[in-house]
Amino acid sequence: MAQQQITLPAPFDAHVHLRQGNLMRLVTPHVELGGVRMAFVMPNLVPPLTTPSQTLAYVKDLQSVAPNLHILPSLYLTNQLTPEHIREAKQGGIVGVKSYPRGVTTNSEGGVGMEGYAVYDEVFAEMEKQDMVLNLHGEVPSDVDGDGTCVLNAEERFIPHLREINRKFPKLRIVLEHCTTAAAVEAVKSLPANVVATITPHHLSLTIDGACSTSLGFCKPLAKFPSDRAALRAAVRSGSPKFFLGSDSAPHPSSSKLPALHVAQIVAEDGTSTEEVTLPSPCAAGIYTSSHLIPLTAEIFERSDIPLERLEGFCSRFGREFYGFPAKEGDEVTIRRVEGGKKVDKAFKYEKEGQGDEWVIPFLAGETIGWEVC
Repeated sequence: MAQQQITLPAPFDAHVHLRQGNLMRLVTPHVELGGVRMAFVMPNLVPPLTTPSQTLAYVKDLQSVAPNLHILPSLYLTNQLTPEHIREAKQGGIVGVKSYPRGVTTNSEGGVGMEGYAVYDEVFAEMEKQDMVLNLHGEVPSDVDGDGTCVLNAEERFIPHLREINRKFPKLRIVLEHCTTAAAVEAVKSLPANVVATITPHHLSLTIDGACSTSLGFCKPLAKFPSDRAALRAAVRSGSPKFFLGSDSAPHPSSSKLPALHVAQIVAEDGTSTEEVTLPSPCAAGIYTSSHLIPLTAEIFERSDIPLERLEGFCSRFGREFYGFPAKEGDEVTIRRVEGGKKVDKAFKYEKEGQGDEWVIPFLAGETIGWEVC
């Protein structure tokens, strides 16, 4: 008989975007509603969180709308970050520093470019000393007309950087975030226990076909080939503690995910009218899953032939052990199977500052999944 109910010790999402303003006020409470009790929060805001004081002020904003959520804050890696900042961050309770490849994803213009990572050696050395975590968006910037780097091979071409950082700083704790390729899985497996990876539910579900057939499936890093998805599923199925949940839940206004052509009638002083056409902006990269994350993960496990008994390690234990925050007794989360299934919300409404109503569209919007949080 199929398992009807699962209790997990305080699930941990090791990679989530909670944004700013009214969007933050919408999605931050969703984290707990989706079954998560602790979250590692990304720093790529506008402006990015490049100093400890900025990060700690942001944590207060988040706690004002989700006081019971255990927030693990992070700093944005830039060439202005110093060893002194790292010591200050550690004293303030900041647990990680996030590296973005320049211009590759949302608000990553201040990230790491073609100069590579050696310029950060002093910062990484201090992080190793302070036992802070380096969180790597594991891609290199595209250089289509140069060395041929593009969205499909950018992760694999990042792996030498991962190995070099680990070689120089063998005790530095490193997370290769939202890995999408078989090459990344094999690299993480080959490296020491202090080098791990997060995997998203949507990358366990999507391949390049799903990522390209609709803008709602577009994310960075892009979902890859069926063989890559199979490698991700096998890594989770194996029960290795090196791979755990990091949703990369990334909410965007629906107008950014579904950009449209706009035509306006312009009336001149003489009364004549012309049409002014505004072309759509590029589609935002990101998939939103916080609102139903743990039930969604159970659903995708079943669709992917991953045993449900792997949920506890993947969603709770492995990530908490790596970050050093064991689950507290009494903070369990139970999900139950829903007879006939439960439909995922099609959209969540909020007021975009100065621009009227907007919506966030979640992953599998309108589809039926078989689990819910009790």
